[in-house]
Amino acid sequence: MLEQYHLKYLHKNILEKKYYTIQETALRHFTEQIFRAMGCSEEHAVLSADVLIKADMRGVDSHGVARLSGYVRLWQKGRLNAKPVMRIIHETPTTATVDGDQGLGLVVAPYAMKIAIQKAETYGSGWVAVRNSNHFGIAGYHALMAVEKDMIGYAMTNASPLVTPTFSKERMLGTNPMCYAFPAGKYPPVIIDMATSAAANGKLEIAQRKDLPIPEGWAQTSSGLSSTNPNELKQGGSLLPLGSDRLHGSHKGYGLSATVDILSAVLSGANYGPWAPPFVSYLDPVPDPVGLGLGHFLGAMRADGFRPIADFKQHMDNWITRFKNAEPINKIQPVIVPGEPELVAERERSISGIPIIEDVWDDLKKLAEHLKVDHL
Repeated sequence: MLEQYHLKYLHKNILEKKYYTIQETALRHFTEQIFRAMGCSEEHAVLSADVLIKADMRGVDSHGVARLSGYVRLWQKGRLNAKPVMRIIHETPTTATVDGDQGLGLVVAPYAMKIAIQKAETYGSGWVAVRNSNHFGIAGYHALMAVEKDMIGYAMTNASPLVTPTFSKERMLGTNPMCYAFPAGKYPPVIIDMATSAAANGKLEIAQRKDLPIPEGWAQTSSGLSSTNPNELKQGGSLLPLGSDRLHGSHKGYGLSATVDILSAVLSGANYGPWAPPFVSYLDPVPDPVGLGLGHFLGAMRADGFRPIADFKQHMDNWITRFKNAEPINKIQPVIVPGEPELVAERERSISGIPIIEDVWDDLKKLAEHLKVDHL
């Protein structure tokens, strides 16, 4: 029942516009070629492509290959180092701060998470703050690295200022996603991966490509009025925090976003708040930066540091079973466990392929021509 519901949701809008269906291996090969053409090493090209393809496979189209041209433009602008020398600049037995040398966040974040995991293996937990990085793709990719080691994974990042604090009309925070991932036994891991804004900027970009309005509560105009225009950010408007307004709890989304910004950037020495550099490459970074690049925060915590891992997984399975069996309002839409819709999308797309809407397809074609690589 869930799969039927989710697939209907997955395709209800994409069919309104022409799209191409690409198998994972072909899209992966193409994406790797683009990163190689930028000058990335073979290892980094493969890893970067893997992060983006994972997003597309899990149905997070806003953070998959649709972002590829943005990385290329950052590289062309000289704001992204294709061959970073990442290093630890501060360290204790359980913590570290990493300088990403302006590298792809798709590479820098996994590097930092490996350090967190290594520390957790020895001391029970590991926490790594990152500065001088760039957009790191989906947070879930990095948190799941810890789950593979029977650890609880944490991943978050600050981002370009597009979101207003509660009661403000000034862009001060990014969409600032956070992810928590928990291993289970017979079930897949529970993954809470979300933006701390009412909607991720990528959702607006998808609406722009499909020429569709956005829901009330996602964005506001430059004067603070509610807007359903997917192009509102281009006209000086802003995104709203999770909760949309004070009446519906926007102060909570604002607080979560502030937490991500502080842990990712204030703690690491990256740019924070309105100083965070824009992902849109044709915009210059804010003058007088307070730090270096974007910041991330990664963590790994051994579940067996609290109880035997078998016991923890057994009770995670029990938790999942009970929540999956919670009585639904409507039987057509069953209760889901965090991470389940993405898992359904991954299963479906591994068979049917990844849908690429025409605008993104054309964008990829231009990239291929510009960088002289074979198009899909």
